[in-house]
Amino acid sequence: MSGERRQTPRAPLVLSAEVIELPRGAKLFARTSDVSRTGCYVDTLNTILQNAQVRLRLTHNDQVFKTVGRVIYVSPGLGMGITFESVPPEQQARLDEWLANPEREF
Repeated sequence: MSGERRQTPRAPLVLSAEVIELPRGAKLFARTSDVSRTGCYVDTLNTILQNAQVRLRLTHNDQVFKTVGRVIYVSPGLGMGITFESVPPEQQARLDEWLANPEREF
């Protein structure tokens, strides 16, 4: 039996990521390696504590996806998994378009 717990397929999208820890305001800049409708993996040497709430801003060319999420696991020195907590419909539509067309320039 596999240890796979993801409920939605991932796409290997490399996006610029700005992660702000709430409520502290600590900010880090990184990049994603995998993205799905419900979360992403952020590659970064400096991680935020597991279970911390974050404000996330992902950039794909000239478009931006913004949401609030939660760090669900940390791989020290490598990165962290973030689940999206509440995605506004217009932001979800943007993310869905990116996932449907990962090679497309927007």
